[in-house]
Amino acid sequence: MTNQTRTRRLGAAAVALMAAGAAGINAAQASPQDGTARYGHGAAGSGDPYFPYAGNGGYDVLHYDLDLRYAPPSDPAVLAGKLAGEATITLRATQDLNSLNFDLRGLNVTAVDVDGKDVNRGSGPSEWTQVQDDANRIWELTVGLRTKLKAGQEATITVDYGGATGRPEDTTGALYGWVTTADGAMVVNEPDGAPTWFPVNDDPEDKATYSFHITVPEGKTAVANGLSEGEPKTNAGWTTWTWEAADPMASYLATASVGDYTLTYAKGPHGLPIINAVDDGVAGADLAKTTAALALQPRMITFLSDLFGRYPFEAFGAIVDDDSVDYALETQTRPVYSGAADEATVVHELGHQWFGNDVSPADLKDIWLNEGWATYIEWLWAEHTGQATVAQQFTDTVAELDSKNLWGMNIADPGRDNLFAAEVYNRGAAALHALRAKVGTRRSLPEPGIGWNATATPRQQPQTLNR
Repeated sequence: MTNQTRTRRLGAAAVALMAAGAAGINAAQASPQDGTARYGHGAAGSGDPYFPYAGNGGYDVLHYDLDLRYAPPSDPAVLAGKLAGEATITLRATQDLNSLNFDLRGLNVTAVDVDGKDVNRGSGPSEWTQVQDDANRIWELTVGLRTKLKAGQEATITVDYGGATGRPEDTTGALYGWVTTADGAMVVNEPDGAPTWFPVNDDPEDKATYSFHITVPEGKTAVANGLSEGEPKTNAGWTTWTWEAADPMASYLATASVGDYTLTYAKGPHGLPIINAVDDGVAGADLAKTTAALALQPRMITFLSDLFGRYPFEAFGAIVDDDSVDYALETQTRPVYSGAADEATVVHELGHQWFGNDVSPADLKDIWLNEGWATYIEWLWAEHTGQATVAQQFTDTVAELDSKNLWGMNIADPGRDNLFAAEVYNRGAAALHALRAKVGTRRSLPEPGIGWNATATPRQQPQTLNR
């Protein structure tokens, strides 16, 4: 299915490389969400096998307009901030609806409008309700529709909400979502952390465009995806930063990080804007490493564009925070790095812009298609820069997997808590090289029967692959 929020742009070289590297990988078809009646209730959950209550059925989001006001912790020893938001969500029904759901975790809704008309709080058919069930990971805002929405019709829903921010964790215990820091927030959503800061259809198959208006105390910098829209505006001690992400994006790839960042601007191939935000606390060896790695971004983009086709988005860059979530994430157009950015991680996250962000697997269990490709791209870059041949890296990886007996996991379905395990990354890269080069191994590599589509997407590259 193709519409304005579901795009696929992949150069001929990338198509050829994918064909050579993963023969037999076919396009996956999205499963339709069926209504329960002529006017049904959009499903609370998109049906992902690992995160069944994440995402929602019955509609397709076209655009999120997020107006956020954030106060970082007043006491650096107590990592709790205050967030107030107004989300204006433009969507199109994919079935007849009399109500629909959004995911929202840990924040309280105060008002809901549908096409400019108030929706009262309550339990009636045209009212809204909120469920927060941490034990079962069900975080739902249900919005009743006074005027039934027919399939194909568009609606604009505005949600006012807010509350205290903390340091949420994913199912593995890793920090994610809106992670409060002493000087702001690191925002890294994969796999299901977007609801910690805005009401969302948290289904990676539902890509949308975004507008961000982020108001923070004067002196703080707010960085999001895409391109900045005009100069930041300061009034009464608060500064509003506006960013526009015009390329369709999965919700787990959105960011609105806040900190003591210094912004720098450069250009890549074809005049591509490169915007880097480096925390003032990154210093010494970390700053030297980060500066050297980020200086390579234009060369890396040129190298990968020659292999896979033109860079797929409107901008690139980085957010480097002196705080840490112990991994980096390929947030679309502007990856987030913990503590420092190194050369291998930067080319890895850049590679995800093609493999994972623009072209994506259908379900999160297929993460090896993201991480295997991004790890393989590290190998390609290392060979290109004379550090090591791909063949040698393949041999070394297989030897390491042998020595640690890391062949037991089914990386094509590794389980929810193993999505970001070293085996997924390294065996995925080894599988791709084995398939491309027709190199046999004495161990079984994953069968290339996993489907790609253009609408879903997964997450982080742990900077130490030991999670």
